[in-house]
Amino acid sequence: MPLLANHIAVVTGAGSGIGRAIAAGYAREGAHVVVLDINKDSVAATAQQILNAGGKADSFVLDVTRRDDCIAMAKQVAEKVGKVTILVNNAGIVGRNGMTGADAGVISDWENIMSVNLTGVFNVTHAFLPALRANKGRIVNLGSIQSFLHLRTPSSPAYTASKHGVLGFTRALAAELGKDGVRVNAIGPGFIETAINEKVRASNPDLVNTFLAHTPLGRTGKPEDIVGPAIFLASDLAGYVTGTIVMADGGYLTV
Repeated sequence: MPLLANHIAVVTGAGSGIGRAIAAGYAREGAHVVVLDINKDSVAATAQQILNAGGKADSFVLDVTRRDDCIAMAKQVAEKVGKVTILVNNAGIVGRNGMTGADAGVISDWENIMSVNLTGVFNVTHAFLPALRANKGRIVNLGSIQSFLHLRTPSSPAYTASKHGVLGFTRALAAELGKDGVRVNAIGPGFIETAINEKVRASNPDLVNTFLAHTPLGRTGKPEDIVGPAIFLASDLAGYVTGTIVMADGGYLTV
């Protein structure tokens, strides 16, 4: 039997990259996937890709920074699709304004990144929490190698703070929700080739080489490299796993 049969899985930021890959992977393992993204066309394309492959999917537009919209979305999914048992908080943005840069960029980074990467995770989790508690669900949050460190390559303190926050939020929820049978874990991707960093990869090969020199496996990651850990954490194979982060970074944090 597929590992996620009879599950309904919600994946945010599913219009591209890691979110799209996880959604497709969950569908292959038998889950009915609800894909959410702020971009209507891209999230519809993800759902269509899953349907074309014989899976089950529904797509909805959601801005995770809008708390009332998240609450309304949880109600809509319950009415139109069913009882959610898996939530993947993947939606996120990046920024590269250092603290000593121009004030406008620093402030904009902080407000935008924290609202999506951390408050957005809270908003969506809070909205779907009643269903997850009722169904002994599983939550998978997307952290980062920056859940542990601040990269020497250009990166904003807001992004690092947000990913530290995601890990802290994961651990706090795991401790609180364990009694309800809800497992909460995170995945820590390393340098993954996605649309978010496409321009940087094309314009700054030295940056990529810096990562590769620090990565024992000697290559950048692909969105598909995150799918296995995401399936594991959402499945019964991880029935005694909660409050932890599974690193998918090619060994970056080991050296």
